Amino acid sequence: MAAEKNKRLDEIVAQARKYQDEREQGYRERALKMYPWICGRCSREFTRLNLKELTVHHRDHDHDNNPADGSNWELLCIYCHDNEHSRYIEQVRYGSNNNSTSGGGDTHNPFSVLGDLLKK
Repeated sequence: MAAEKNKRLDEIVAQARKYQDEREQGYRERALKMYPWICGRCSREFTRLNLKELTVHHRDHDHDNNPADGSNWELLCIYCHDNEHSRYIEQVRYGSNNNSTSGGGDTHNPFSVLGDLLKK
């Protein structure tokens, strides 16, 4: 009876290790090993406790493009990742924002008069 339980336990452990190896071959696991656990936009740092909130963003928005060097990935928190996809959807739907004079897409600079205020 004890031998049967040990055999079953060994099978469960072997299966769990197999599944873990398969998951680690996925792009998320590879990206988490390559890059520091920091959001590429807001610089929020992550630990094992909140790592589920750190996602892998495909820069070209093609989830099938997963080069081994990770050049199409960046780690983003769930909030920044959602924002990035929202901006991409708006760009596809409405075209790029041509109102900007800086070329970066931003039209308002809340600190534009800060230098004048500090001089006073």
